[in-house]
Amino acid sequence: MDKCKRTYQALSIVEPFGRFIAEGQKKMEIRSWQPESLPLKDLVIVENKNYLTQDDDEEIGRAVAIIDIESIHPWTESELALAMASYWEKGYWAWVISNVRPIEKLIEVPAKQKIYAIDI
Repeated sequence: MDKCKRTYQALSIVEPFGRFIAEGQKKMEIRSWQPESLPLKDLVIVENKNYLTQDDDEEIGRAVAIIDIESIHPWTESELALAMASYWEKGYWAWVISNVRPIEKLIEVPAKQKIYAIDI
């Protein structure tokens, strides 16, 4: 008997950083863009193998965590460690990660650009 599926918003992140979010090590995600509205509640983090650079890029990833994004601010150089980044660049946005809930049984789902819908 199948359990009921639910539609979630998802965000793809290249490995191993999805796992670092699930483990509570990575405290913010850095993006060149902002979502249309906040907060983002119950956002599924999908870890995938390759950077998705085109709007129609897609591959299979794994849902590794459910998080909330309550605030976004201009990224500062002093936040390199929180973002687990190796370099800083002006003009990016820091998405503050909160309420991390790791997904114990990893589920294969699509990995796409921006924020997109998945059913799990």
